[in-house]
Amino acid sequence: MKKPPAPGTGADRGRPENKELNPGESGVNPASRPFLTRRAFLRSIGGVTAGTIATGVLRLPSQSAWKGVEVEAAEVGPFSGSVRRDQAFQVRHDAAVFQHQLPVPAHPCNGDEALYPKKIGNYSKGLPHNGLGEVDPTAYDSLIHALSTGQPDDFEAIPLGCPDPARQRKFVDPQAGLAFDLQGTDSHQFAIPPAPAFGSAEEAGEMVELYWMALARDIAFTEYDTSPTIRAAAAELSRLSDFRGPKVGGEVTTATLFRGVTPGDLVGPYVSQFLLKTVTFGAEEIVQRMRTVLPGINYMTGYADWLNIQSGCTPQESDRFDSNRRYIRNGRDLAAYVHVDVLFQAYFNACLILLEMGVPLNPGNPYNTSATQIGFGTFGGPHIAALVTEVATRALKAIWYEKWFVHRRLRPEEFGGRVHNHLTGATNYPIHPDVLNSQGVHKVFRRNGTYLLPQAYPEGSPLHPSYGAGHATVAGACVTILKAFFDDSFIIPNPVVQSPDPPAHGLGAGAHGLSLIPYAGPGADSLTVGGELNKLAANVATARNFAGIHWRTDYIESLRLGEAVAISILRDQRATYNESFGGFTFTRFDGATITV
Repeated sequence: MKKPPAPGTGADRGRPENKELNPGESGVNPASRPFLTRRAFLRSIGGVTAGTIATGVLRLPSQSAWKGVEVEAAEVGPFSGSVRRDQAFQVRHDAAVFQHQLPVPAHPCNGDEALYPKKIGNYSKGLPHNGLGEVDPTAYDSLIHALSTGQPDDFEAIPLGCPDPARQRKFVDPQAGLAFDLQGTDSHQFAIPPAPAFGSAEEAGEMVELYWMALARDIAFTEYDTSPTIRAAAAELSRLSDFRGPKVGGEVTTATLFRGVTPGDLVGPYVSQFLLKTVTFGAEEIVQRMRTVLPGINYMTGYADWLNIQSGCTPQESDRFDSNRRYIRNGRDLAAYVHVDVLFQAYFNACLILLEMGVPLNPGNPYNTSATQIGFGTFGGPHIAALVTEVATRALKAIWYEKWFVHRRLRPEEFGGRVHNHLTGATNYPIHPDVLNSQGVHKVFRRNGTYLLPQAYPEGSPLHPSYGAGHATVAGACVTILKAFFDDSFIIPNPVVQSPDPPAHGLGAGAHGLSLIPYAGPGADSLTVGGELNKLAANVATARNFAGIHWRTDYIESLRLGEAVAISILRDQRATYNESFGGFTFTRFDGATITV
C-alpha cells in the first residue's frame, strides 16, 4: 500500500465528485486523499508527545515482556499484520469518503426570530425577562453570539435570569451540537423542516391539542371512548383550521386522539406492549409497574410562578408520588415515565422482551441459514443490545444542533404565557384565533384562573429549545435499530391491556393500572413487532407532550431524524462485517421498505 501523501503535494487532488455511494464502494485509493503529517497528527492529539508513542505507551498490546523470548507465531487467518491494518484503514477511509460526499442540506428556520424584535416566537427560558415574560434583548444577543462563535468562554458569559443565584438552573449542553462523531453521518448533515411559525394555524392546532392533553392527563386510555372530555377534545380538534394529527374520514376520533402518525399507532390499545410486558433482564425480572405521581396536580398555573420559572429559577414545589406502583394507564403516567427515564431505557427493555419472546431475527440475518454458527458479537444478542443503546448519543448530537443552532423554537409553556397576556389584555400578540377561541383554553382558565398551559412537571421544560425533541429523536434511532435486527412483521402473542380491579375489591377508579388482563379487542391479532415499536416511539415522544413541554411536530420530525441517524450508522457498520450479508431490510416510519 502506498504511503499516504502529505497535503499540498498534488497527490491529494482529483477527489471524486459527490454521488450516492455505500461505504466500501468509493473506489478511492487512500493516496488520493489529504492526510495529516506525523507532526500535525501529534499536535492534534494534544498533550500526547512523540516520545510517548515511541516508547509504546499507546501500543496495544505491550510487547516489552516478550523481549529475548523466542516465540512461534500462532496467528491464523486470511490476513494478518500490516495487511489487516491496511484493510482496517481502508474500511474507515471508505466510510469517511462516503459521508463526506453526501450533500450538505440547507437548514431553514420558520423566520420568527427575524420577524419579531422581542423574540416572542423563540426559546428564551433561563435568560432575564421583563414582567410579560419577554426576554432581555441584550441577553438574547449574548446567547446568539455564543452559538455563532462556538467558543466555550462565550457560553460562560451568557447572563442568566433567576434573581436568586442559588436557585438558578443551567442551560443543557448547547455545545453538544458542535461535537463530531466517528461513525455515521455528521450531525450538521441532517436537517428537519422549519417548525410551524408562531402565528400560524398549524402552531395554533398544536397548542390547542396541548391544552386538551393537559385537561385529559388523568383519564385512563381505556376510557377514552366514553369520556366527555375526550369527546370534546376530538370534536374541537376536528374543527380547527390546520390540525395535523391522525384522523378517520377527516375527523379526529376518540380512537385517534393524541396518537402517533406511523404504521401501527392506531392499532389496538394506546400503550405499546413493550411498555407493559415483563422484562427479563438476565436473572432478574422487571415488572413494568412504575412509580407515578398523584392525579389532579398540575404546575405553573399561577403567573408569578410561571414568570420565575421562565427566568430559570428552580421551582418551589416538587412531585408528589402515588403510594402504589402502576402500569402506565394515562397521560400523567406517561409523562412521569419520561420525566426520569434513561433515554434509551424503553428500547433496551423492548430488545430484552423481543429476545425473551423468541421473536425471529430479521430475515436478512446471515445466521438464519447457518448450519454451524449463531450470531453473538455480530448479528446476535450482544450486538443488538449494544447498538440499540449506542445510537442514542449520536441522535442527541444531531438534534441538539437543530435545537440550538438552527430553530430555537419556544417551549409550549412560553407560548402559554403569550396566550395569557394576550387574553388578559396585558399586551397584544399575533396569535391565531384558533387558540384564542378554543374551548380547551377557556376550560383551563375556568379551572385555574389563568390561560397558562398547565405543566405536569414542577420545573416545566428543561433549559434547551423545543424543536426537535431529544426523546423523540432517540426513539426514532433506537426503534430503527430494533426493526433492522428483528422480523418487524412478527405478530406479538398474548397481548395485554391495563385493567381496573373489580369494584368488589373496594378500590374504585383509583385501582387502574394495578393489573393487566389479556387484550382481545380490535386489532388484537394484528399487533406486529414493527407496529408496536412504532407505537412505543410515539408513546415516549407524545408523553413529553402530555407533560406540556413539547409540540406534535417536535415528535414527528424528530422521529424521522432519529431514523436517519440510525440508518447512517447501519450503513457504516455494514462494511465492517465478514459474514455474507445482503443488508438490513425493514419498514420505515413512513411505511416504505428500505434495505440498508
